[in-house]
Amino acid sequence: MTKKNWCACLGAVLLLLAWMGVPALAQEEQKVDINSAGQKELETLPGIGPALASRIIEHRKKNGPFQRAEELMNVPGIAEKKFELLKNRIKVGEQPKKPNNRNGSTG
Repeated sequence: MTKKNWCACLGAVLLLLAWMGVPALAQEEQKVDINSAGQKELETLPGIGPALASRIIEHRKKNGPFQRAEELMNVPGIAEKKFELLKNRIKVGEQPKKPNNRNGSTG
């Protein structure tokens, strides 16, 4: 194989790898944080329509932030089968820290 052919081959392989890698990277960046997502963002998830998105938000308000992604199955309408569709598209962001009231006062 000549140097010219080798470079062309290498370029084609690199182009193919770059093309294949872009969707994977984009999908990673598009994970929805179920603790901070609003109605419209939740609706971008597979199988989540307006009613289910509302239930997720209501569950979050009533029970506090999700600690683990699997807790999404506690929301009525999300069973194991639906969770399997969602688990690679969601993440559980950091929980907001509670303010520390220990400022040295005894009051």
